[in-house]
Amino acid sequence: MTDDASGQYRAGQTALLAVVDEAEPLVEHWRRRFDSSASAGIPAHVTVLFPFLDIDRIGAAVNDDLRTLIGESNPFTIRFDGCRRFPDVLYLAPTPDQPFRALTETIAARWPEAPPYGGQFADVIPHLTVVHGQQPHVFDEAEAALAAQLPVTAKITSVSLFVSDGKHWQQRAEFPLLG
Repeated sequence: MTDDASGQYRAGQTALLAVVDEAEPLVEHWRRRFDSSASAGIPAHVTVLFPFLDIDRIGAAVNDDLRTLIGESNPFTIRFDGCRRFPDVLYLAPTPDQPFRALTETIAARWPEAPPYGGQFADVIPHLTVVHGQQPHVFDEAEAALAAQLPVTAKITSVSLFVSDGKHWQQRAEFPLLG
């Protein structure tokens, strides 16, 4: 979830995240060592939309729209059965991933000026990052350790708005999935 290769974030930047508390005990060790978002205050999560609007654009109307859009979705249960990889990321893949895709598509359609990951990817793949930007042997070690502890099941009941001060992230709001 970093904004650039340095791992630094921009003050005022925001993200919409589905926090996955159930996965934290499994991934915390690896994320603290090998994912800069963890040391910046981001818990284990699946990204719904990053970057979202800058915080100075988020007022009562945006919060109301988020509450309505997210609230229309039903809470859902996911399962992490295994690890997968992007070229520089080891991640846990949620099953099913469609509820995350639907949330991302709905919110991005409402705010087309905030495409997922700045429009870098044609297909946004829901994932929970565990290791980022490391050598293959680190991915292999983490994957072997995690595989022995999977599966993990989690109930997704909300999406949280996080905001960066340039170094750390803090949760600013939480929007429940009401169905």
